[in-house]
Amino acid sequence: MIDITHKTNTLREAAASVLLKVSSKKTIEAIKKNKVPKGNVLEAARTAGLFGVKLTPNIIPDCHVIPIESAVVEFQLEERQIKITMTIKTIYKTGVEVEAMHGASVVALTMYDMLKPIDKGIEITDLKLEGKTGGKSDYVDRFKDKITAIVVVCSDTIAAGQKEDRAGKAILSKLDLYNVTEIEYVVIPDESKEIIRVLQDAAERGIDLIIYTGGTGLSKRDVTPESIEKLLDRRIPGIEESIRRYGQERMPYAMLSRSLAGIKNKSLVLSLPGSTKGAAESMDAVFPHVLHVFGILSGKRHEK
Repeated sequence: MIDITHKTNTLREAAASVLLKVSSKKTIEAIKKNKVPKGNVLEAARTAGLFGVKLTPNIIPDCHVIPIESAVVEFQLEERQIKITMTIKTIYKTGVEVEAMHGASVVALTMYDMLKPIDKGIEITDLKLEGKTGGKSDYVDRFKDKITAIVVVCSDTIAAGQKEDRAGKAILSKLDLYNVTEIEYVVIPDESKEIIRVLQDAAERGIDLIIYTGGTGLSKRDVTPESIEKLLDRRIPGIEESIRRYGQERMPYAMLSRSLAGIKNKSLVLSLPGSTKGAAESMDAVFPHVLHVFGILSGKRHEK
């Protein structure tokens, strides 16, 4: 199964439909009047479909076990066909489109089985995904064509050439996944004056993303949050909370990190942990949905 542990929970919805075609109008009438020998077709098929949704990971090998929080079956009866629509909702790390299609197909197969004694010409056709929402792709705003960034590595040992940077490079690789067209990369020692200088310069130049890594711990040399905070126009506690919560779910020591987020002019400033894993996980925690901030700062709203 694909690793989804790095993903965050979002509201996800998917709808799938399938057509059940009959050979006679009498079949539809028998369903409506509940005169099918095997029983109430719509209710039996609805129930089977709900079981089908819940049992999807038992049938489709690569599907994850998902907490299904809403499953709705709808029937649209016409003269010689029935359109079956299955809509699924969950708050989880991965989508429910396969669950919706599997549930819809089970509904159709159940109806086929119940109707075959009275109609030998039944067909099941056009199984398809009607649509889905949720996940990271829904939170990538399109109102900003180009995003610029600077990644600032704060480390005495890396600045002195005694250690290789990995956290900053992990952030760079994450930024490559999004619409970041120009990325600067600098390494500085854990000195407050240097941290402040880089921030002031980047904000004055209008760099969109100013991302620091390192200096968020509790040692005497960890001064990145203090240095940055005094220059911010506003803190954004929700980003900080999201980063720590995401980290805490994976590593209990994440509660000791002092990650910080805020706005300077129209730049988003992030101060992330200096460990490679901490930096990468912090990026996973808030990207790409954090990019919505640029729409707010520009006075625009994301329209789909």
